Amino acid sequence: MRSFVTFTLLAGLACAAGAQGNAVEEYTAEARAAAGSMMAALAGELKQEIASGGPAGAIGVCKGLAPRIAASVSHQHGWKVSRVSLKPRNPVLGPADAWEQQALLEFDRQAGAGAKPETLERAEIVEEPQGRYFRYAKALPAQALCLNCHGTPDKIAPGVKEKLAAEYPHDRATGYAPGQIRGAISIKRPL
Repeated sequence: MRSFVTFTLLAGLACAAGAQGNAVEEYTAEARAAAGSMMAALAGELKQEIASGGPAGAIGVCKGLAPRIAASVSHQHGWKVSRVSLKPRNPVLGPADAWEQQALLEFDRQAGAGAKPETLERAEIVEEPQGRYFRYAKALPAQALCLNCHGTPDKIAPGVKEKLAAEYPHDRATGYAPGQIRGAISIKRPL
């Protein structure tokens, strides 16, 4: 009888683990789509603004429009969707929580070991003091477009530097080279 109970308990645990694995796969697919739509919308707006007003004009897109895009995606799905970084431009909106910090550090490690930055992501179900969540992070590697405002100080145009200094007096989001992990799209979904 005891071996039957042990077998039944282990089989139940295996089924629960399998169900959680399937849930993570399903949630990950949904999170990828949401992150992709946010990145596409933001990239489109940035390219349009740079074409019409130059790189200094793109600062307004990231400062004003990007949080609205994230809020719209959050509202559409009922999740918290945001952009985070280890070196935030706006310390009020961009600091990474402990889970996001771990994901970003792992992305940096993997990219440094030769992984393609655009493929890096992390997804898992976690228990936090406030409840159970699905967490997802998609790496945002620095693209050529990003380096207009996030590159090394000697490569950022003087007008862009001036506007950044005025808009973000506590800016830490410079010094990136192409392909470095600039930050991540983070999704937190309550379960």
